Amino acid sequence: MTQTSSSQRVAANVPPPPDVDPQFHQYLTFVLGTETFAIGILSIKEIIEYSSLTDVPMMPPYVRGVINLRGAVVPVIDLSVRFSREPAPVTKRTCIVIIEIMVGEERQVIGVVVDAVNEVLDIPAADIEPPPAFGAGIRTDFILGMGKVHSKFVIVLDVNHVLAFDELASLAVPTA
Repeated sequence: MTQTSSSQRVAANVPPPPDVDPQFHQYLTFVLGTETFAIGILSIKEIIEYSSLTDVPMMPPYVRGVINLRGAVVPVIDLSVRFSREPAPVTKRTCIVIIEIMVGEERQVIGVVVDAVNEVLDIPAADIEPPPAFGAGIRTDFILGMGKVHSKFVIVLDVNHVLAFDELASLAVPTA
């Protein structure tokens, strides 16, 4: 029997096995600048290589453009710019993480540009501290918690709050 790693499950869009301990939560960790962030893997649809984007006029600066993902138009957000930082240069490790978030009652698929994807980690619920009141360099409503991993902190993002509802509505692609 071949064993499948967590990162292969994420890339293949396969849910984690039912024998996963509920006291642990799985997170995809990635890098923006010098900081490590995490997103719960249940929000992640897939990870794709960074490729050319189509510019869309009059979008907020954090919207890098859109991609065609199997026939669907998907907006791509630059998290660095969203966090009021400089956009990172595109390198061979730059990826687009495709996530699915809830906007009201509807699911919205969005691409998020990250400098590099690290790994999928099991972080025990007991090792996730509440968001700090200050000092993380991003809005506290974006932070779900601070995960302790190997005596360092990983900023666990709340993907449903990284973009405000009214901003997401402006990204909705009209259907004809």
